[in-house]
Amino acid sequence: MAKKYERFVKSYESSKFASSTEIWVDKETGVNYLFHSNTVGSGMTVLVDREGRPIITTVFPDEE
Repeated sequence: MAKKYERFVKSYESSKFASSTEIWVDKETGVNYLFHSNTVGSGMTVLVDREGRPIITTVFPDEE
C-alpha cells in the first residue's frame, strides 16, 4: 500500500467556545494560511508580512 501524502500540516491551533483559529503550512511551498471558523461560518486566507509578501516556513519532508 502506498504511503498517504499529506500536503498541509497544522502548525497552530487555538479554540474558545464555538470558534477555532488554526495556521496551516503548505509542505510544498511553505506558505502559511490562517483558518478561522465559528458558528456563523469559516474562512481561510494567506498570512502576509508587513510588505504584503506571503509568510514562508521551511518545511522538511517526512523521513521514510
